[in-house]
Amino acid sequence: MNLLRVLASVGSMTFLSRILGFARDTLIARMFGAGLATDAFFVAFKIPNLLRRVSAEGAFSQAFVPILAEYKSQRTPAETHALISHVASLMGVFLVLVTIAGMLAAPLIVGITAPGFAKDAPKFALTVELLRITFPYIVFISLVSLAGGVLNTYSKFQIPAFTPVWLNVSFIVAILFVAPYFNNAIQVLAWAVFVGGVLQLLFQWPYLHKLGLVPRYELNWQDEGVRRILKLMGPAIFGVSVAQISIVLNNIFASFLRTGSVSWLYYADRLMEFPTGVLGVALGTILLPSLSKAFVNKTEVEYSQLLDWGLRLTFLLAAPAAVALAVLSRPLVTSLFYYGKFSATDVMMTERAVIAYSLGLIGLILVKVLAPGFYARQNVKTPVKIAIFTLIITQLLNVLFVFVLGLQHAGLALSIGLGACINAGLLYFHLRRDGIYHLQTGWLKFFSKMTAALIAMAGALYWLALRAGDWLQMATLMKLSWLALLVVVGAVVYFAMLWLLGFRPRDFSKRVSG
Repeated sequence: MNLLRVLASVGSMTFLSRILGFARDTLIARMFGAGLATDAFFVAFKIPNLLRRVSAEGAFSQAFVPILAEYKSQRTPAETHALISHVASLMGVFLVLVTIAGMLAAPLIVGITAPGFAKDAPKFALTVELLRITFPYIVFISLVSLAGGVLNTYSKFQIPAFTPVWLNVSFIVAILFVAPYFNNAIQVLAWAVFVGGVLQLLFQWPYLHKLGLVPRYELNWQDEGVRRILKLMGPAIFGVSVAQISIVLNNIFASFLRTGSVSWLYYADRLMEFPTGVLGVALGTILLPSLSKAFVNKTEVEYSQLLDWGLRLTFLLAAPAAVALAVLSRPLVTSLFYYGKFSATDVMMTERAVIAYSLGLIGLILVKVLAPGFYARQNVKTPVKIAIFTLIITQLLNVLFVFVLGLQHAGLALSIGLGACINAGLLYFHLRRDGIYHLQTGWLKFFSKMTAALIAMAGALYWLALRAGDWLQMATLMKLSWLALLVVVGAVVYFAMLWLLGFRPRDFSKRVSG
């Protein structure tokens, strides 16, 4: 199996999902702008998303995939299927109980995660109402994450990568064809979240059936694999929760800032999620099963080479994305969101957050590549300790940037990015110190050539963006045409420079057994 080819396939599926995500957010910005209703919805959507990241895509995947890879390699198919059934049954019962509790405690949850809303009774009440609609999403999306972990372990990477498309389709259909018929249209977005969760789960089910791995309802607390997963999940939940606590704290800070701050951060975050999803999530998804297999088979050289491959691709592709986001922040925000109720002030505020986020983009993606180096070895304690330290540093940076330097919401974005860079640096240090990762040859030459290509690309983008004129005054078609031209020119200049400097696609090819 050629990992570069798999990465391209998974990345293309994620790319499609992100494009539809931009279409979704453009429609939300056009219909609702950035104000009370969107602040309420984004908080209501963020809370089940945070729980999903902790219980499913975060701690659960880190604990489940390495154990499942071990079962697939060393146990019978019947034993592997039994493990999946036991885990799915336990997860389903637990999540239903959490959902019921979350819906009942919605006012308390909103009061804790967005205390600044308490001074605005209509905003607080709307957020509680929307949260009760979106909360069941955690049940569906967590089971989707379980199914995705199984499919990824069996090298069916494209299916989980395509799955998020259905959430975006649900949003787009709801906004275009349902919302116009409702007075309180923001409720339609909340129901779109619910429907999107159901659609994603239904999409993956047939592929599990083809593998003969559809879970049966079998509660078995004594299963050896279940107990091992739960043992790993304990510290993993704590570690992932630390990262999510940082997001919650940022949300608390933002709730006290000017109305619209939550929305500006959301729109900027959506731009950052494009490269982190297409590259970071895709790389992490591919690396974890491969690293787990290398660890089970005790092939330490292969383990180190896999990490090195992931790191080089991260720098090669994340660095130009970070530079492009910073240079093209205004063209991107105006082209994607400056419609309807989204004002020129919203453009300026979102642009500031995008620039701040871009400074930490490489760190955000590196964490997704370096962390699997520990999880695949069933070591979650080291990333947890690093996450705790990062949380403390991030909050200190929040205080500095928001209250001392007065950067407001942009300071919150900057602290997340810089915190991620610190996190990535510490993960790298421990991988090297513990002898898990051995630096391969050629890194100095790699960085020097990449830097030259980045300088050429940044110069071309800056010059061309200035030539375009005032982006706030452009017609829609003209903006989109100029943006497309900028993206194409940037990509051509960067990769042409890399080619002239001797880079070839085969240099980044990496083969592993399927």
